[in-house]
Amino acid sequence: MTQWDDSQTQSVSSDITEKSNALPARYFTDPDVFEIEKDKVFGQYWVYAGHANCIKESGQYFTRTIGDRQLIVVRGHDGEVKAFDNVCAHRGSKMVEDTPMTDPGDAKRIKCPYHLWTYDLEGELKSTPKSFDEAGLNPDLEDEDVQEFDAEENALNDVHVDTIGPLIFVNLSEDPMPLAEQAGVMKDRLEALPLGEYEHATRIVSEVECNWKVFASNYSECDHCQANHQDWIKGISLNDSELEVNDYHWVLHYTHAQDVDDEMRIHDEHEAQFHYFWPNFTVNMYGTADGYGTYIIDPIDTDRFQLIADYYFRDSELSEEEREFVRTSRQLQEEDFELVERQWEGLRTGALAQAQLGPNEHTVHKFHQLAQEAYDS
Repeated sequence: MTQWDDSQTQSVSSDITEKSNALPARYFTDPDVFEIEKDKVFGQYWVYAGHANCIKESGQYFTRTIGDRQLIVVRGHDGEVKAFDNVCAHRGSKMVEDTPMTDPGDAKRIKCPYHLWTYDLEGELKSTPKSFDEAGLNPDLEDEDVQEFDAEENALNDVHVDTIGPLIFVNLSEDPMPLAEQAGVMKDRLEALPLGEYEHATRIVSEVECNWKVFASNYSECDHCQANHQDWIKGISLNDSELEVNDYHWVLHYTHAQDVDDEMRIHDEHEAQFHYFWPNFTVNMYGTADGYGTYIIDPIDTDRFQLIADYYFRDSELSEEEREFVRTSRQLQEEDFELVERQWEGLRTGALAQAQLGPNEHTVHKFHQLAQEAYDS
């Protein structure tokens, strides 16, 4: 049952078929929890980095910040995608400037501007300036005694990279579970679709004033849709829809009230599909547009997150119909922003210790369970 701040909070139910308890409210509002999440959530699980079609050529790269670490995601000389900490092995300088996926950089090598240590696209140290070969300013050291910098030992720090189709994921832990294990059947489903044939068309970035988990929970259910997405809900038969839960992802299958032509979607099912991949990534198959979208629910701090919404169509130049579709999607986002910011105002008062979830919010409960398991790990 619902618990107010003067009652003892209980742990989340261990089984989603039991009466569903929400994650205790302090896990949303306590700044210390966000510090824990940097390590135990974003530092342990596979996290979406970006789309391979944005770095098609060797040397193209973008940066991606996860927790406190910024990565360089680059297409190597061998055509493979790699990722390195954006930190020079010499004295820890940031090397490349913030570079979004939508406007990638291009470099034959990665050069630190501080002391010009230079690395190849595999992260190996290739050259240092002459000042690192000679000891002219050090009276206690002869040139012949200057140490040689081992290229392998002074390489950039690489992180694990894997893909689902054109979707690039990174993992910051030393020994992660395989991406295929975390993704489960989602990997097979997405790789059966021609995602790589679609080009990035537009990106919308929004800063929202609430904890990232509040928005993720809102995305994961549609009990709020009837009252708050009235334009969109006209085309959906909610009673015929399904919320599917898997180990680390869930799918919201929304049945269209009327059949939709096959040419209007990239998947076979006559429905919209919204895939949520733990911890903070979604793939949106709308069913009424020949394209798809992705969301990154990117935490800034305890009180704010960025929603990075990317849209992919057959051509990077949007048609008027596609522009209208993006506008409709944006309307849904703005309606949700109002809802989650309102919820955040309530949670921040401290009045609620732990909420309860309804029978159709089992997807939300799964999200809360995964968070609790990460905190307890």
